[in-house]
Amino acid sequence: MKQTLQGALQWILRLVFHNFGWKLLSLAIAVVLWALVASEPELSTFATVRLEYRNLPDDLEISSDPVGSVSLELRGPSGELRAAGDGIQPAVVLEMSDVRPGERTFSIGAGNVTLARGVRMVRSIPSEVRFLFERRVVRLVPVLVRIAGQGQNGYTVAHQSVAPDQLAIAGPSSRVARISAAVTDPVDLSSVVGTSSFRVNAFVEDSFVRFQSSPQVVVTVTMKKKR
Repeated sequence: MKQTLQGALQWILRLVFHNFGWKLLSLAIAVVLWALVASEPELSTFATVRLEYRNLPDDLEISSDPVGSVSLELRGPSGELRAAGDGIQPAVVLEMSDVRPGERTFSIGAGNVTLARGVRMVRSIPSEVRFLFERRVVRLVPVLVRIAGQGQNGYTVAHQSVAPDQLAIAGPSSRVARISAAVTDPVDLSSVVGTSSFRVNAFVEDSFVRFQSSPQVVVTVTMKKKR
């Protein structure tokens, strides 16, 4: 038993005194750093920080107006707060892996805010953000051609076609349902005689809805003399 205790004591002493100089130097550096941080004045500030999302399910989309940033009241050592002002910005990260279709409110607290060491959040403005989630749908809509300048040169449209005549759109289900057609940029016929083709872009009136492929279409128009 005595030998066991002696062995344990020797092991502890070797552990303590092994590289003792380096350990003492590390302790001194840690004390100096602590003293420097502790001596810094504590300040408060407001910072506008970005709002980030992660793990949003692939079949869902945010249908409400997006929230891109919030204001945080921060408190901490002056050096760390200045570092945030110099580009080392905190961020609010919202976990969305478990959301379902419908409204969902997220509270903004210390658990979803990344901050520099020594800086703490006092409050967030707003303290909560709300989103509306909807299923993503894809639908084909017809392409509606807009004509400008018809008849100004004594000619009128005898025939017109557009290719493709349908485009696939995607987005939140309720917004996609409200889109009746994709509309082209105006095709100016004021100087057209005979048959001409025009390559133009189509668009939809809802910024939450997008095209699945290129929105460019070819409009072919045949003109005839008015009688």
